[in-house]
Amino acid sequence: MKRLKAPALWTILAAVAVAGIWPLLNRSATLREDMFLILMFVTLASSLNILLGYTGYVNFGHIVFFGLGGYIGFYLISQQGWHLIPAALAAALVTTLLAALMGGAVLRLRGAYFALATLGINEATRAFVTNFKPFGEATGLSLHFSRYQEYGGPASALWFTYALLVIVTLVTLLVSYLVKTSKFGLGLMAIREDEDAAMVLGIHAPRAKTIAFALSAFFPAIVGTLFFFKNGNIEPGDAFRLHMSIEGIVMIMLGGFGTVTGPVIGSAVYERLRGYLLTTPLFKDLQLFFAGMLLLIIILFVPSGFIGWLRERSARLREVLQ
Repeated sequence: MKRLKAPALWTILAAVAVAGIWPLLNRSATLREDMFLILMFVTLASSLNILLGYTGYVNFGHIVFFGLGGYIGFYLISQQGWHLIPAALAAALVTTLLAALMGGAVLRLRGAYFALATLGINEATRAFVTNFKPFGEATGLSLHFSRYQEYGGPASALWFTYALLVIVTLVTLLVSYLVKTSKFGLGLMAIREDEDAAMVLGIHAPRAKTIAFALSAFFPAIVGTLFFFKNGNIEPGDAFRLHMSIEGIVMIMLGGFGTVTGPVIGSAVYERLRGYLLTTPLFKDLQLFFAGMLLLIIILFVPSGFIGWLRERSARLREVLQ
């Protein structure tokens, strides 16, 4: 319980809560949509950080969990008549189980071999869904307009979905912090530094990595369900966008991998930059080019990211910034 009293934890949770609640208070639809994207990327980056930041395993297929969760949850809502909340939780549980099964196999690989395997998982999953009839094959699934009446109409459904995302983001950050400050988290970071040495010290590396891999799948699955429910349709191309996994890695490295605050800062900054590039005619087709250049600059000059750079400047900041 002492860990839950840490000022650093409540500072970051309070900051995200205030930013998330602000659109709910002023009822601005534009601000809500902007914050929805930021909070979505914060959740995706923070969940990826549980694997990448704490174990050092680079997962290029993280978006698979977002897509699978989105499809499962959307199918339960549109075809089975489930409510959004139980559908999202069911999608998260099924996706987590699938991630545990996948992790048991691919986490036997290390380094570049693991990264390449996760690329294969993304493409294989997209190909499977594209040919899976219950999920609508290549055309995907659509939500009938009348389904939103259960939530008070389309407008109320959007606000309800956004409020759920704020809660999911806060819980993701809390879980990330609890993992990092636990004995389990120390084991993950030992694996990141030297996996063989960690195993000599008694850490069951395959089991620890599989748990981290499965845990990192839970929250993206919920976010996928919320995102596609809000949009009203889902297609393979939208659900399994490889570049979103790459952007998630950029956000983590920009803010500071292996920290709780880093993915939050990185997601907010990168999403603002991304929005500017996409809305500027001169740069709208160069978004991924700038993402790649940004990642290269970070690795070469600030490998610990913004939060890591601040932590290196002061012992006091190392205590405050987690």
